[in-house]
Amino acid sequence: MSDFDNNNRGAIWGNTKKTTDNHPDLTGSIMVDGKDYWLSGWKRKEGANPKSPALSLSVTLKDVQQTQSQPTAAPKADSGFDEADDIPF
Repeated sequence: MSDFDNNNRGAIWGNTKKTTDNHPDLTGSIMVDGKDYWLSGWKRKEGANPKSPALSLSVTLKDVQQTQSQPTAAPKADSGFDEADDIPF
């Protein structure tokens, strides 16, 4: 096991899966206070205000995104049968 501590460190790379202009230009991950996050970054568009940030970032907690993307169990249908009821014969 490594003694290296990744806490409060992260990395971001070019997004090879970008298919539309809305998708981030860069993606990666970071660990802050022991929690893993996804990083997304967008480069400043050509002709944008030169005083605006050269890179905009978005951070999403990995556990929240994984929980939201997992399907939930479908509720069981009520058959109307109750085993505690008396059988009428």
